[in-house]
Amino acid sequence: QVRLVESGGGSVQTGGSLRLSCAASGDTDMDDCMAWFRQVPGNEREGVAVVTRTNTVDYANFAKGRFTISRDVAERTIYLQMSNLKPEDTAMYYCALRRSCYYLSLARNYFTYWGQGTQVTVST
Repeated sequence: QVRLVESGGGSVQTGGSLRLSCAASGDTDMDDCMAWFRQVPGNEREGVAVVTRTNTVDYANFAKGRFTISRDVAERTIYLQMSNLKPEDTAMYYCALRRSCYYLSLARNYFTYWGQGTQVTVST
């Protein structure tokens, strides 16, 4: 079993920055990948960014140029540095993990394990 715990959410004004963290524990493996998703009530959960153990990354179009995903393999932690935040970035942000990850994907059903989420609110 894998446990994921997110932190770092909060409230910022438009143009501000936040850094989210997600710590993994339990039975991860050498080929896993981790990702950030977000969800607004009433909408589908959408992928934000994904990273492998070798730091190969991919981003959703809305995240490119503003968000940066990174990974500390030794600490089993990933980060999402978000800058130039906009009100439409307001959402619950979730961390996800897939073991035996052989290609990058931001599809929700590609990931097996999920954290409880951390709220990000961007005000005008």
